[in-house]
Amino acid sequence: MVRPFTRTRENRRFGSLHFLVVVFLLSLPLSNPWVRGDGVGYYAYARALLIGHNLRFEQDFRAANPSFRENRLAENGQVRPSYYTATGHLDNHFTVGPAMLWSPFLLAAHAGVLLSRALGATVAADGYSAPYRLAMALATAFYGFLGLWLSFRLAREYVAERWALLATLGIWWASPLPVYAYFNPSWSHAQSAFACALFLWYWHRTRPARTPQQWFLLGLAAGLMVNVYYLNAIFLLVPALEALSAYWRSWRAAAPAWPPAWRLALRHALFLAMFFAALLPTWITRRVIYGSWLVSGYIPLRQWHWARPALWSVLFSSDHGLLSWTPILLFACAGLFLFCKREPRTGVRLAASALAFYYAIAAYPNWDGLSSFGNRFFVSLTPLFVLGLAVALDAFGRLFARQRAALAAASAAVVLLILWNLGFMFQWGMHMIPVRGPVSWIEVARNQFQEVPLKLTGRFRDYLFHRRALMQHIEEKDLEQLRNAQAAGP
Repeated sequence: MVRPFTRTRENRRFGSLHFLVVVFLLSLPLSNPWVRGDGVGYYAYARALLIGHNLRFEQDFRAANPSFRENRLAENGQVRPSYYTATGHLDNHFTVGPAMLWSPFLLAAHAGVLLSRALGATVAADGYSAPYRLAMALATAFYGFLGLWLSFRLAREYVAERWALLATLGIWWASPLPVYAYFNPSWSHAQSAFACALFLWYWHRTRPARTPQQWFLLGLAAGLMVNVYYLNAIFLLVPALEALSAYWRSWRAAAPAWPPAWRLALRHALFLAMFFAALLPTWITRRVIYGSWLVSGYIPLRQWHWARPALWSVLFSSDHGLLSWTPILLFACAGLFLFCKREPRTGVRLAASALAFYYAIAAYPNWDGLSSFGNRFFVSLTPLFVLGLAVALDAFGRLFARQRAALAAASAAVVLLILWNLGFMFQWGMHMIPVRGPVSWIEVARNQFQEVPLKLTGRFRDYLFHRRALMQHIEEKDLEQLRNAQAAGP
């Protein structure tokens, strides 16, 4: 096993974890119990199974936000026939994984609602009332935090704890993650960050010689990761490259190495068996909704632009470019490649999965994420971003003779990037800029320094104390922008 290039006593302290927990608890008032957009499809699995014990989503579509209902419902309020599949179910291509993760919280909320109704309360036990939506929002924030905590634990294996902590805070607040952990909690991205972090952390923790029980659990973690977000299957490249390396060493070794190779093959078979078993919720829901185990409902892979991916635009376009919208990730990516140089065996595997993910998103026809803050698809790479930024900060710190000066300079830079991101998120959330399509960087910069300081305090107060009216205003603005874009045409 390759030993990390930095291990200190500082890595064994718990102060950073306590600090992260405090930040998480203070952030919970930001949780927005709002089901809208793509979140309607994700949440529908949880509500329909919990309340109706089926996969009928008509009620969810009719109760959705106006911009979601716009093209799906006819004037009489019924779902348009074109949205039904061959099995008579509504076309709900969104994944079932988020509902799986929400289910313990929603079950607790449902039990509390039923108990309160038995005691005389009038709260609706329909899956839409405040207790259910609040449980969902808090669960999403919780999973987002767990993903960051696991990412922090992975990063501090390789750098001093102060850099791992600063990197975690930077990715927490200067990436697209907070939009999907707090503002749009019914979407899948915060849960995806958690599932990927869990898989990569456990893969790393159980190296180099996993027991059958650990392969069993790693297979379940892999299945959860793909249940939440299909493209997360790319992270299977990490253990695949590890396996190829192990088989290559066995092949080059003397004959006595073959028995261990057979044992390793059996353990890999166990991993794959548990991975496919863990995917049963996805197989079953696809079979019920589409009549086939293998139909996802998304754009078929053969229609992706594999030969002409939008490699530059995905990173730098004003239409939700990953690095142009969230520049802290530029340093995270640079740090990830620096990590490859310092820890090639681990780094190459992680970087290969990140590059494969990047290529796949660039080939996806809707690579910009449509209505997206930054490029939301890359939230899945949160653990790699935390690790990469931590390594970049560590390299920056080595340029200073005094570590206090290094920490002060790095912290100042991260704080500036966080402030920029928070202001940008405010613009996007309040529809001061288009939420779909490209933005004007001149307008963004002007808003950051002129409009955001004037409006932030009042809107933040509304967000905390008059949220329903504010969300209605935001939805009206979104519907207006959507109709204007449709009227303008391609």
